[in-house]
Amino acid sequence: MAIELKWVGIDFGQCMMDPTGLRNHLVVGDVSKEMGEPELVEERIHKYRVLKEKYGSYSIVKEGHRDEIMSYVFDGREEAREIFSAKEQEHLLMGSGLEEALRYLTAEGIHLSVVAELKKTLGAMGTDIVTRFLQTKGLARYFEDVVTPQGKIDLKDGSVDLSYKGKTKEQGTLYDELVQSLLRRGISPSDGAMVGDKIATDIEPAKKRGFITIQYTGYIDMGPSEADYRIDNFFELKDLIKKKV
Repeated sequence: MAIELKWVGIDFGQCMMDPTGLRNHLVVGDVSKEMGEPELVEERIHKYRVLKEKYGSYSIVKEGHRDEIMSYVFDGREEAREIFSAKEQEHLLMGSGLEEALRYLTAEGIHLSVVAELKKTLGAMGTDIVTRFLQTKGLARYFEDVVTPQGKIDLKDGSVDLSYKGKTKEQGTLYDELVQSLLRRGISPSDGAMVGDKIATDIEPAKKRGFITIQYTGYIDMGPSEADYRIDNFFELKDLIKKKV
């Protein structure tokens, strides 16, 4: 039996954005070559690995320490910033069944948001990894906004709501703000669902605020949780969700 919803929020990293096709050493190499410095490829790949060891994973490095990538790996070369972002996008994939699911949910009239852990300051659309990914993959048209600890960006007009700034998913304060925002639109938490892979940021705090929770295991299964549902392909959302009238 399908659950009836008015709103669905979907996590970004390792969820909508599947990094399976991303080979970090290839990105570093591509950037160095485009800058006309192929002789520095191995040195820069080594520096990038140093940052991974320092912070634990490439995902953490890219989410919270992109400026350090530029200053340390690429020696402060400002032109590397834009090239790196462009080359990175070429290697990123979409989660399996994602666009089909988004097309269905949009046709149902369900409101969609990206709920991400972006730590880099939001600027104009397309300047951060989340909105750039949505634009590059042609997904921006399915979503109303991107909710992050740096603010909520409206994907229709590019405006930023800073009431979310400083609030986080793990502490639950971002969901508190989201609940109030949705209530002003006549949408209660029980009319909404959060889809994500991380138990501590996508499942537990969202469920505590009354959202239906759907654990995505298509890229990596984080293990048992109190999620209401589990999916390993976004296409499953078509059978799981329908619009609440």
